[in-house]
Amino acid sequence: MSGLKARDIMVRKVITISKKASVDELSRLLVKEKISGVPVVDDMGKLTGIATEGDLIIKDSDLHFPGYFKLLDSIIYLESLNKFKNNLRKYLATKVEDVMTGEVRTVGEDTPVNEVANLMIKYNINRVPVLDKDENLVGIITRADIVKSMT
Repeated sequence: MSGLKARDIMVRKVITISKKASVDELSRLLVKEKISGVPVVDDMGKLTGIATEGDLIIKDSDLHFPGYFKLLDSIIYLESLNKFKNNLRKYLATKVEDVMTGEVRTVGEDTPVNEVANLMIKYNINRVPVLDKDENLVGIITRADIVKSMT
């Protein structure tokens, strides 16, 4: 991997979906293209998030209200209330923008591949969009792309 840059291993033909698309359209796209996640773009084609199978399967899960107990006149939650709120939003979602992850880790075209790998490990992510200097989406790198670059 020594000397390789993101531009050397990225997939240039990026499959994307509009943030206004339905959750059903997202499901069909992932199945049709045999991919597990896709960058989400706005009307101008700018990256606004990532939507994955993980974001979708919450709609099929049991939604549990976080446990809590009362102490004096306060309620103390035993689990993250923010996590519950996020899961509830995804559970009720009808549009991609409601299920996507909005905080996306990205890299530039000249980012060394070892830095991309470190980013994936640090944040436990499977794909990293590649942006040009004008913040346009120009590619995507998956863990599989990094493994292929090692051969």
